[in-house]
Amino acid sequence: MESIGTRLKKVRLEKGLTLEEVHKKTKIHSDILKAIEEDSLINLDPVYIKGFLKIYCKFLGLGPGDFIVGYKDPQSTVKYVPDTQQKSTPFLKTAAIKLFSLKAIPIKIKTIFILILVFIFLSISLFNLGKIIFSKRSSPKADRLSTSAREKKEVEITNSNKTQVVTVVPKSTSEVNNTLKLGIRARGDCWIQLKIDGRVVFQSILRKGRTETWQAKDKIELSLGNAGGVDLEVNSKLISSLGRKGQVIRNILITKEGITVGR
Repeated sequence: MESIGTRLKKVRLEKGLTLEEVHKKTKIHSDILKAIEEDSLINLDPVYIKGFLKIYCKFLGLGPGDFIVGYKDPQSTVKYVPDTQQKSTPFLKTAAIKLFSLKAIPIKIKTIFILILVFIFLSISLFNLGKIIFSKRSSPKADRLSTSAREKKEVEITNSNKTQVVTVVPKSTSEVNNTLKLGIRARGDCWIQLKIDGRVVFQSILRKGRTETWQAKDKIELSLGNAGGVDLEVNSKLISSLGRKGQVIRNILITKEGITVGR
């Protein structure tokens, strides 16, 4: 019996499509498409596998249910309601309508009800204000790939036979928290696969101009499809480019001891 990957590949070839053409239409990376057809998606999260299979099947004109175990087509669709419709009746206007409808209620009860509404309104306002203040205070400058970070001394990379080793000296905050912090800013589109402590948390294309940050307890494993198109920052230390533009580098291991780049 043919495997799922073999069946999909057979349909693709019958339609006269190349993996690159499918990649351009579905935005699924060519390496992932190839892995699907070779049934070699082992370390990828099942949720991602199911999503990629669904997109690929629909692109080829196939029913996902024949290839994804337990898949069911949605029976109904959710109607999008614009924000303007959802918020057509302001909170204060609604509260005013309710208050005027309570004329028959004794004055004391109405007063208590009004006080409760005022208390709820003030509580919501104070809660939102606290969130804004807390978010500003808890956003460390070190987590951003800013211009000031570029002015810091870059970590030197020393070459050995098959690996590059970079020693990263953590800052005091990282020593206290005992964590690894990785920031990636895309100077160009770059396909990235990222594992945090052995679990795949990101496997997609990071678009030009986007910045993402992650934290790990022990290790970070990274693969880049365009090594010269991204800037890395580990524990607030800017790492110089690990490769050329368009170069694929796999098995980049980041630990508290440093960075090992496999070739």
